[in-house]
Amino acid sequence: MNKFIIKGGRPLHGTVTPSGNKNAALKLLPACILTDQPIILHNIPDIKDVQETLNILIDLGVEVSKIGDGSWRIEAKDITKTTLDREIASKTRGSIVFSGPMLARFGEVTLPMPGGDVIGGRPLDTHVRALEALGVNVSLHQKGLFTMNADPVQAGGYILLAEASVTATENTIMAAVLADGKTIIDNAASEPHVQDLCNMLVQMGAQIDGIGSNRLKINGVEKLSGTEFKIGSDFMEVGSFIGAAAVTGGQLRIKEADPHNLGMVRLVFNKLGVDWTVDGNDIVVEANQKMCIEQALGGRIPQVKPMPWPGFPPDLMSIAVVIATQSQGSVLLHDWMYESRFFFVDNLSFMGASIVLCDPHRVIIQGKSQLYASPHGVPSPDIRAGMAMLLAALCAEGTSTIHNIQQIDRGYENIEHKLQKLGAQIERVED
Repeated sequence: MNKFIIKGGRPLHGTVTPSGNKNAALKLLPACILTDQPIILHNIPDIKDVQETLNILIDLGVEVSKIGDGSWRIEAKDITKTTLDREIASKTRGSIVFSGPMLARFGEVTLPMPGGDVIGGRPLDTHVRALEALGVNVSLHQKGLFTMNADPVQAGGYILLAEASVTATENTIMAAVLADGKTIIDNAASEPHVQDLCNMLVQMGAQIDGIGSNRLKINGVEKLSGTEFKIGSDFMEVGSFIGAAAVTGGQLRIKEADPHNLGMVRLVFNKLGVDWTVDGNDIVVEANQKMCIEQALGGRIPQVKPMPWPGFPPDLMSIAVVIATQSQGSVLLHDWMYESRFFFVDNLSFMGASIVLCDPHRVIIQGKSQLYASPHGVPSPDIRAGMAMLLAALCAEGTSTIHNIQQIDRGYENIEHKLQKLGAQIERVED
């Protein structure tokens, strides 16, 4: 077990390049099962969740080889079994999306309940109902195992998802691309990583219309071929670096940031007094941001809440919390999606933040607060809360300790090395 030791109060300066989109990588890797031909993927982040996904592929008999930094060759020519290893698969939430490609190609799969962050209830009903609409028989056993089979997967006709679930959308897409006939997925998620998956599948020969919208039309094809594909930048990491620059008073150029994916992030961060300029595919966060919360009409306290894409991403709510502690004024943050998202804010209160946890979904923040280091240590309860605590430590007075940093490692590649190059005093040590 490792921990971070961070000496705060140092503005970040310099240039940083974010890693590839974590959520895209965790879906494009299982999608390689849809063909027996090799696929080459680029810009895959070197993070723990990706390694667990690669381990699942290897255990199934897929040939996996690293051919360069962030580049992998995947060939699912000889799958040896249709049961995912329980110990490996239970370590990552992304294991559930193996069901779609396994069912499409082999007609059956057995897998455990997925793992992932503990940020509240994350039911799988939408996944199951969509797969059932494709003719899949789904059984959940008392030992926490799903068995699914279809002979074969059928075109679903019209499928209305009960919620715009990202992983349910991706799972349904992968199950439907090899089905005989037409499937329409309505209320589909349309995040950049969903678009990456669709675009790669189209390169492989899939017929998908409506990419980027909430209605996807899929005409099943008999076979998919191999391809070469590069995933986009992780906009969650981009948002985290924007937050890090703002709260430390620094100036950063974030290269290959894909600013076209940051529209709603910019609107929300503007409310909190943070902005940036766009230079080609880079963004530049200037020093000395306004850091003043914009009042709503009539002088009301503004509210920030996540919404399905192109709304504000829920995974950036934790970063928004820390930014708000360093901005003048009051704001209500309401994460209606996950009831445990804000349980980390007690640690910010111990560091000096003025925060009221109204209920599991809502917090009121009064800024600006001087944060003070927590030398005895604070935990990293999940990926995004861990990164939020890291931002708090970077702007706090004194030396902080953050434990349980394997959670941060699940979503951020070499984060301490990137921050060190920007002038942060951060060290990884044995806990």
